[in-house]
Amino acid sequence: MSNINIVWFRQDLRIKDNPALIEAAKNNAKVIPIYILDDENAGEWKMGAASRWWLHKSLNSLNNSLQENLRVFKGKADKVLLKIAKESNVDGVYWNRCYEPWRIARDQFIKSELKLGGVDVKSFNASLLFEPPKIKKKDGTPYKVFTPFYRKGCLAEENSPREPFIFENNIEYDDDNKSDLSISDLNLLPSKNWYDSIDIEWNPGEQGAEKRLDEFIKEGLGNYKNGRNRPDQKFVSMLSPHLHWGEISPHHLWKTINQVKKDKANEKSIDHFLSELGWREFSHNLLYYWNDLPKTNLQEKFNNFNWISDERKLVAWQKGMTGYPMVDAGMRQLWKTGYMHNRPRMITASFLVKNLLIHWHHGENWFWDTLVDADLANNSASWQWVSGCGADAAPYFRIFNPIIQGEKFDPNGDYIRKYVPELEGLPNKFIHKPWEASPEVLQEANVKLGKSYPHPIVDLRESRDKALFEFKRLSA
Repeated sequence: MSNINIVWFRQDLRIKDNPALIEAAKNNAKVIPIYILDDENAGEWKMGAASRWWLHKSLNSLNNSLQENLRVFKGKADKVLLKIAKESNVDGVYWNRCYEPWRIARDQFIKSELKLGGVDVKSFNASLLFEPPKIKKKDGTPYKVFTPFYRKGCLAEENSPREPFIFENNIEYDDDNKSDLSISDLNLLPSKNWYDSIDIEWNPGEQGAEKRLDEFIKEGLGNYKNGRNRPDQKFVSMLSPHLHWGEISPHHLWKTINQVKKDKANEKSIDHFLSELGWREFSHNLLYYWNDLPKTNLQEKFNNFNWISDERKLVAWQKGMTGYPMVDAGMRQLWKTGYMHNRPRMITASFLVKNLLIHWHHGENWFWDTLVDADLANNSASWQWVSGCGADAAPYFRIFNPIIQGEKFDPNGDYIRKYVPELEGLPNKFIHKPWEASPEVLQEANVKLGKSYPHPIVDLRESRDKALFEFKRLSA
């Protein structure tokens, strides 16, 4: 009689290079593929609205790949999984590891309980190139600075990423175990449809991830190092949501990019893209060793920083109505597509914490709800970085000027015109600072400051000086 094994899908929504699935299907075992929506254990870090939209789409894609055999459940994963294992009399339960603190604690409990019941339990690495326990300094402590983490840790010969696993067997499913719930029953989609524009932008799922990778290699990779800072052009990979949801393996991605033929024109771009994957690893490393990363300043002196509470300005920032076109374009791209180019991410984040002096937690929470690639490690580490309070953080006195940044990285205003269409008639000279245009220019462009587009909600110089004053007070 064949064994019956559960493969528990989490943030590994793919068939290719999936070690847990390979293990579950070994020796012609019958496989029960499951997904559990566990909002209870996640607590305050349960998925935001944009993430839930993506998950709905991705689960449907995975279910198609599994020939409609994916079983879905809602509830505390420990209770659900133990119940299924007992009722189905399974021989093995296999999953790929996740690294959020709440998941690690839950998974350790589940593993111990299943083993007590005589079930074979194994977990695998399918989400990271370099798991945190393997990348440490010579003294055994974790890295807090990116460059040595990546150069001395990740790129050390003994830490080379593994080869992607090849799955050659057909999956034999256990037909006696069907779910009472459908994917629609998980209620991942909101009752009010706000996601049509996001629907147009993305193709969630394993096939969509592979297609996006092919497009990036053909169109973006060759000029990635220089072009990645241009939100008006298509040089970034946009693979972050596919990586977060595990629709593409980082090992497969690493190998594929390394197989691209290098020449003098693209060598630096290839190396730079791989280092960006290293930043993803670094964020997970920080969260693994500093579990309070999403809530607690890594630099304790920032616990005494004088943040300002201003609901009106926070809402203006969230809605992309700050009066600074580059900031507003980024925030509106986020709302319209569930994504924001990395350069505007830094600009908008800097504006919130250093020009508005609003606590980074508010930005972290807004991004968590609105990004389709919302990732606890990346999101919290990035907000701490731009705020100056994190590991290897940008100095607090480094304040992104949205006008200068816009003129440098969106010189023709194409990005602004796409997401702030009320300004599309302005000449390039004024697209980043419409308040400097004459009444005649504004009238010709059909722009009415204070009506069709807001006046700036803060003065850049004054707000910068105030931020620097607060930082100096903190450092005194």
